[in-house]
Amino acid sequence: MAQERETKKTNNQGERASRGFLIIMGVVLAMVAAAGTAYFTGLFDGRSGEKISVSQEEKAKYTCGMHPWILSDKPGNCPICGMKLTKIEEKPQQPSGPAKPEAEEFFAQGETKKGERKILYYRSPMNPSITSPVPTKDEMGMDFIPVYSDEVAPSGGLEGLATVNVGAESLRVAGIQTAPGKRERIVRSVRTVGIVVADERRIRHVHTKISGWVEKLFVNFTGDMVKKGKPILSIYSPELLASQEEFLQARETTVKFAASSNPDVRKLGEELLRSARKRLELFDVPGGFIAELERTGKPRRSVTLNAPVSGYVMMKEAFEGQQVEPGMELFNVTDLSTVWIEADLYEYEASAVRVGQAATLTLTYDPTIQLKGKVAYIFPFLSPESRTLKVRFDFPNPNLALKPAMYVDVSLALDTAEGVVIPDSALIDTGIRQIVFVETAPGTFEPRQVKKGIGGGGKIEILAGVKEGEKVVVRANFLLDSESKLRAALAKMTGPGGPQGGPHGQHGGGQ
Repeated sequence: MAQERETKKTNNQGERASRGFLIIMGVVLAMVAAAGTAYFTGLFDGRSGEKISVSQEEKAKYTCGMHPWILSDKPGNCPICGMKLTKIEEKPQQPSGPAKPEAEEFFAQGETKKGERKILYYRSPMNPSITSPVPTKDEMGMDFIPVYSDEVAPSGGLEGLATVNVGAESLRVAGIQTAPGKRERIVRSVRTVGIVVADERRIRHVHTKISGWVEKLFVNFTGDMVKKGKPILSIYSPELLASQEEFLQARETTVKFAASSNPDVRKLGEELLRSARKRLELFDVPGGFIAELERTGKPRRSVTLNAPVSGYVMMKEAFEGQQVEPGMELFNVTDLSTVWIEADLYEYEASAVRVGQAATLTLTYDPTIQLKGKVAYIFPFLSPESRTLKVRFDFPNPNLALKPAMYVDVSLALDTAEGVVIPDSALIDTGIRQIVFVETAPGTFEPRQVKKGIGGGGKIEILAGVKEGEKVVVRANFLLDSESKLRAALAKMTGPGGPQGGPHGQHGGGQ
């Protein structure tokens, strides 16, 4: 009996559980049906058929920063990456379409323009070629940027660039500055680095014309300064000693022949003396030594030779007691009162260089010292390694300020022209064409292709493209160049059929 009562009790509990489950399921189904009815009855307005804003996205309060399409109405973790969901801050409703980002608004035409602006489509902030006809997001969750009709104005005839309109506030923030084109004279100059070398016309190699032995040196080290006519060395030479005796004998013979009544005999004596004197002179015996020899009538064992030129001893190969032979180089004496400067110029620079042109030299260690010189010689060939042309300058060297092998700065005026001149910072040189931005109206900048002439001193001559008095952008022009290219690209995309790529352009997804 007890077992029967327990079995009956268990059956009753199962029946009550089944009835409870059925009741709960009925309530759930009723709620789902009510929600479905409310959704489908409220989705469209009976009068206009327009969708009303009751989507799940508007009810969502939390999203994933890495996967913005994940939306939830309560806090939690992202089911994809596990990151904590962040709360979506509510934004006030905008009366006319999505807000324009601040960066895009920077160059908007007519910042204070009244009335609504027509939106053509939306583009990706990272890739302007990805477009969408409706607001959406890219794969990184960034909002597409609206493109307005006034931003895709015609480019004005310059391929790849469009006219840019900038408001007064944007002009101030971007730091855009202009300068007018002026008609003035401009000088193209070139600056190069040269090296000081000795003037080869002022280098003298000192030799002896006789054999002998050096008995005394008056120049004892390399770099010593010698003056023309001053003693340089004393040499003993048997040949010189014999020439002295020959001179004395010719002098005695001349005295004897002078007493003769025959004029031919007297003339013969004079010729003998003249020949003996000439022989000593050809051996570089100084005139003072010959006069002393004639006065005393006694030959001297050693003869002192004098320096043929003034200058610095750049090389010394003679030593006391050394035997020397004719042709042996004893000294190298260089006059540094005038030196050469050899500099390399590029081909386009060297084409305007002429012999005799004035040049200015500045010392690297003392820029206050400036020397004036001129072009002395232009080499007839280029260096195959550097593709440059060597040019030689003549410069005076007061106080020995210029020393051989020293580097100096050389400035040379090449060309002079007169025309419309603008600051060279206004020119954007792409290598194929030269572009400037001209302010045609307040806040309106038109890109123009120009033809440049010579340049120098921070200015450049414009042969075509800019007239005298027109204002060109000299600062922040690369910022305008970027915006101009972007607008030209947008204008190219908005052809007769509008942006390509279907309802979302090339964008693969969206909200």
